[in-house]
Amino acid sequence: MKNFTKEERSWIFYDWANSVFATIMVAAVFPTFFVGIAGGEDTPGSMWWAIGIVVARVTVGLAAPFIGALIDYKGYKKRMFIVFLACGGIFTLFTAFVSEWQMLLLGYILANIFYSVCNQIYDSFLPDVTTNDRMDVVSAAGFGYGYIGGSTIPFIISIILILFGENVGIDAVLAVRLSVILTAVWWMIFSIPIIKNVHHKYGKDKPEKGLFVESFKAIISTAKKIIANKPVFAFIIAYFFYIDGVGTVINMATAYGAELGLGTTGMIGALFVTQVVAFPFSLLFGKLSRRTNPVNLITAAIVIYFCICVVGFIMGFGLEENFFGVETATVLFWILAFMVGTVQGGIQAISRSTYSRLIPAEQSGEYFGFFEIFGRFSAILGPALYAIMLNVTGRASFSILSVVAVFLVGLIILSSARKSLIAQFNA
Repeated sequence: MKNFTKEERSWIFYDWANSVFATIMVAAVFPTFFVGIAGGEDTPGSMWWAIGIVVARVTVGLAAPFIGALIDYKGYKKRMFIVFLACGGIFTLFTAFVSEWQMLLLGYILANIFYSVCNQIYDSFLPDVTTNDRMDVVSAAGFGYGYIGGSTIPFIISIILILFGENVGIDAVLAVRLSVILTAVWWMIFSIPIIKNVHHKYGKDKPEKGLFVESFKAIISTAKKIIANKPVFAFIIAYFFYIDGVGTVINMATAYGAELGLGTTGMIGALFVTQVVAFPFSLLFGKLSRRTNPVNLITAAIVIYFCICVVGFIMGFGLEENFFGVETATVLFWILAFMVGTVQGGIQAISRSTYSRLIPAEQSGEYFGFFEIFGRFSAILGPALYAIMLNVTGRASFSILSVVAVFLVGLIILSSARKSLIAQFNA
């Protein structure tokens, strides 16, 4: 961290803070617990989990442009960040103190909404804290330190609580509740550096009147600019599809494994491997960005994700058809976890910094508002396909296979815009 400025370090440290939510609430501990208690014979828990994801994503996607327009006005970005951060912490804690699965789902949806909005504002701070030539490295460092810190340390504590808590009178349910409380506390405490040291440098003066009307006009104007700029428009459409696949893998991994009957302990251990592997590989993506253009890095990551989905299908299909047992499937799940770790942080980091390099710094809020739209609505398609395929076929393996399509579409669009994107980077 010595090679980063104070503002860069404080910005990077927020990934350390919020990654605990992504790991415990979104990817590992909480979804496994929820799927096990939610729904009934006709409506499996993983379907309700997918529905919850869709509701949260739609809400954020609809609100993102308006929030983006507001935070571009001077004095609003940090203020709104703090408010949404507090709301995210409150609703995360809410899920720790309710028992009915419907209330758990409600708390998760609300917490996820505020977590996502905070991420939108956090991403828009990137042009405020660093220069154009350092964006790839700083963005990659954020994801890297997020994985080794917020994703790993609280995760280890949660695993200890779940596996050994009974030795000190902590049952499985209490272990999950304590993990959720840890999530909220960790997230809030380690957000202090960004609140204290990161400031909104590039922004517009607040209009004397008609703030909401002017914000709406700004949304329309930015949308027209994005559509008119062919490289930006092509990139954001490609991002819509390939990040859909990334989000689906993150959100549905443990739910998919639970649906197949894999053991909770084995899955959580495998996801821990993902966090550890993701740290060095995220930093590697940042270093490689200085040797090759970001389009090549994103393309390579998409191809690896394509392979991940295919292996995931083989794992599920083989288990459903009794070609092999749970032990073999668990080994495959661990292999998948390692594969995901090699690209999960890198593809998100390089996508974020690539978009930052394509947009004007003084309008980062507005532009990231649309980035958030495509990111959040993209994360609807995969879970929705998963839920539909599971409901129609009754087989989880075909549900995970459907994610291959969105990666493929994203790859095709990105490849078609390759020359124009590289030309704009070099302009």
